Amino acid sequence: MTRQAQAYVFAGLAILLWSTVASAFKLSLRWLDPLQLLLFANAVSVVVLFTVLLVQGRLDRLRQYGRADLGRLAVLGMLNPFLYYIVLFQAYDLLPAQQAQPLNYTWAITLALLSIPLLGQRIGRKGFAALIISYAGVVIIATEGRPFALEFVSFTGVLLALGSTVIWALYWIFNTRDTGDPVAGLFVGFCASLPLILITTAIFSELTLPPWQGLAGAAYVGMFEMGLAFVFWLHALKRSETTAKVGNLIFLSPFLSLVFIHFLVGETIHPATFVGLILIVVGNIVQQWPQRRRPPEVA
Repeated sequence: MTRQAQAYVFAGLAILLWSTVASAFKLSLRWLDPLQLLLFANAVSVVVLFTVLLVQGRLDRLRQYGRADLGRLAVLGMLNPFLYYIVLFQAYDLLPAQQAQPLNYTWAITLALLSIPLLGQRIGRKGFAALIISYAGVVIIATEGRPFALEFVSFTGVLLALGSTVIWALYWIFNTRDTGDPVAGLFVGFCASLPLILITTAIFSELTLPPWQGLAGAAYVGMFEMGLAFVFWLHALKRSETTAKVGNLIFLSPFLSLVFIHFLVGETIHPATFVGLILIVVGNIVQQWPQRRRPPEVA
């Protein structure tokens, strides 16, 4: 098997796993509250990431971090998984999965917007077009196809789903400074966030052993959403001839996710969800479309 074929296999595994997590979130929240789900999922992800580093012989990468690096990674851990998943799980608790998942998918547009003040980048006409297209899709999904009525299933849930994209975008912007091993960095951040999640759950929820269905759901989320899917995607990027060859496959994920949401969660997919999701994906494609190069001027 060629390296490019291996890249497609790893990318396919990552996309398949990411396509199932919206259903896993919703099913798990039937047995756990958002804080409990995050606590147990985070604990599992720490074990999974440690195992990945151990099996790949990369535990020594952890010794390369100094105190300043560890402090920075701990702060990143407050953004992801702590704040990000608290907000995201609460959004899934308030919204149908078919709404929360596409709304969260607008994080790429949010990243472009935040890059303007934080990284000094320009958005340009292409960026504004992507913004308008994507957020038109957001309104259609959130209002179930009645954009002028502005009636939401849960306005708070919509704000939380969109708020999760801000946290995720901030995490990736600040994470660009990390030149170390990405899995090792993720492991340190997840380790740092675990005590914080434990204390928060003890104060605002309950530290009780949930039913096995809740534990199974949290284990699935921690193993795949927070762990192996990320590792598979990294392997795909490393083996691919170009990032674009596997990067564009990510647009399959939200549509596959709707299939799982329908058959596993039992939601009837609203036609407006398809329309809105198409607009969001088109907006993401427009945002990532390469700039047209101007021909050199002839003297």
